[in-house]
This record gives sequence, structure tokens and C-alpha cells, in this order.
Amino acid sequence: MEMFSATIYTLGINPIVDTPEEVLNAIFAKAGRSKGPVPVCGTINGARFLQTLVKYQGAWRLYINGPMLKDSGLSVGDIAKIEIEFDPQPREEPMPPKLKAEFRK
Repeated sequence: MEMFSATIYTLGINPIVDTPEEVLNAIFAKAGRSKGPVPVCGTINGARFLQTLVKYQGAWRLYINGPMLKDSGLSVGDIAKIEIEFDPQPREEPMPPKLKAEFRK
């Protein structure tokens, strides 16, 4: 598990933190790749999260969604204590039966 602290800020309307290069390199090494979305898990101020690291405008970012903010008790402008690691677990959700039935029609 990698640890870092960062100030939450907004990019457009999205709260994010920049992930330090040494943390990214450790995650990429465990993921076996450094391209495309990289699934991660960890804690933000002790609150568990599942999220995806994404590269946007040339930088890798960890987006802090609404539930992550609420569960952590943090707001934009606060310093977040983050523990993060690559999450190898599949992220596939089963298709809702009603939607599946509509597609079959």
C-alpha cells in the first residue's frame, strides 16, 4: 500500500488530487501497465474507496467522487491522507435483467 498526502482541488467541477510519481510508479509496476484506466483501492482519511486512476491533460489524477468526500469528511481545499494500491479485482457489474431483456427484443 502506497501512502501520500495531497490537497483536494477541482479540475472543472471534479474534485481531484494529483498522485505523486513514486506512488504512480509503484502502482504501475503492480498493474503491469501504465496506460489506460488503472483500478485502485485504498483509504482517504481512513474511509475505504474503490476508484480508477486516469490520465487527463497529461497528468495522472485520482478523482475524489461525492461518496469519497462524504465518507472522508473532507472538502475541496482540505489535505487528504491517502493510502492506495492497484486493485486486481474485476470491476464488471452484471447487466440488470430488465435491460438484458430489452436488448434481446
